[in-house]
Amino acid sequence: MSGTPFSAVENTLEVRHLQTRFFTREGVLPAVEDVSLTLARGRVLGLVGESGSGKSVTGFSIMGLVDAPGRVVGGEIVFRGKNLVGLPEAEMRRLRGSRIAMVFQDPMSTLNPVQRVDAQMIEAVRAHRHVSRRAAREQAAEALAAMGIASPEERLRAYPHQLSGGMRQRIAIAIAMLHKPDLIIADEPTTALDVTIQAQILSEVQTLVRTQGTSLIWITHDLSVVAGLADDIAVMYAGRIVEQGTVDAVLDHPQHPYTAGLIDSLPGLDTRGRRLSQIAGMTPDLRSLPPGCAFAARCTRATAACASTPALAPSPAAQATERGTHLVRCFHPGRRADVCREATA
Repeated sequence: MSGTPFSAVENTLEVRHLQTRFFTREGVLPAVEDVSLTLARGRVLGLVGESGSGKSVTGFSIMGLVDAPGRVVGGEIVFRGKNLVGLPEAEMRRLRGSRIAMVFQDPMSTLNPVQRVDAQMIEAVRAHRHVSRRAAREQAAEALAAMGIASPEERLRAYPHQLSGGMRQRIAIAIAMLHKPDLIIADEPTTALDVTIQAQILSEVQTLVRTQGTSLIWITHDLSVVAGLADDIAVMYAGRIVEQGTVDAVLDHPQHPYTAGLIDSLPGLDTRGRRLSQIAGMTPDLRSLPPGCAFAARCTRATAACASTPALAPSPAAQATERGTHLVRCFHPGRRADVCREATA
C-alpha cells in the first residue's frame, strides 16, 4: 500500500497493538503495551498521562527514535498506508523532518547553540528540497512569520542563546512545520513556558494545523491543554491506554477511575480556598507490574475481576452518541463515583 495516494488513505496514522520494551540489567520494562491509536488527517490527538505512563515512549516509537536498550517488539505503526516497524533507517530518515516531524520539550534538543538560526533552518529546508540557499532562507522567514514571530529576519540572524525560551520553542515548531508534514508529534513542548506564552503558541499551532491539514499528536500531562487544543484524547497509565475518545466525551463523561481522578485533581474557579484532591497511592513499577489491572491497587471500584487484564472496549456506560468510539479499559466503567482519592495539604 506504500504507493497509495494520500487522498485515498483515510487515516494519516494507525498504531496497532504497539509494544515497546526496555531490556535493562534490572529486568525488562514494558514501557508501551498493546497501544492502538487512529489519527485522521487534520485531527489533533492529546496523549495524556503522568510521568512514566509511556506517552513519550509511544511518540518516540512512532518516530523510530527508541534507543537501546529499548526497542519496538510488537505491533504495527502504519503511516499513510506503510508499516514503519522494521523500515530501514535510511528510509525513516527521509520521512523524518519531511513527512513526519517531532517537537521536543527542550528546544535546545533541536537547535544547535553555536549556529545562527538561519543556518539551521536553511539546512533543514535543503535536506529535503533541492532549492538555493536564498530560496531556503525565504522559506525559513515565512515559517517564522507563520508562527507569529515578529521581525523574522532579525530572529534568523540570532543565535539560540540570544532568544527567550518561548521564542526558541516557536522556532523549533516552525522548523517542524517547514515541509508541511502529514504528522507532527509534540512532546510537552510548552511545559516549561509561562501560561501566557503557552496559550499563544497553542493558538498558533492550532491555526497552522488546521490550515495545512496536518495531523498532530500532542503529548502532555496537562488536561487543560488538551481541552483547548485537541479533537481526541487517549489517557495512558502504566504503559497502556486506559481510556480514549473525543475530548468532549472523555472530559465530560470520564469512564475510567484514573481519568476521573485526573480531572478531579485539576484546579478551577470552584477550588479556590480548598484543598485539591489527588489520586491515592503510587504508580506501579513497570518491572514488577501486578497481574490484571495496573490501577486496581489505587481504585475503590476494584473487585476480584480486576485480577485479570481488561480489554480496551466500548463502554456500555458511555453517552449514547459516543458508544463505539468512547473506549475504556475497565471492568467497572462509569462516571466519577468511587474514585480513590485523598486530600493534599
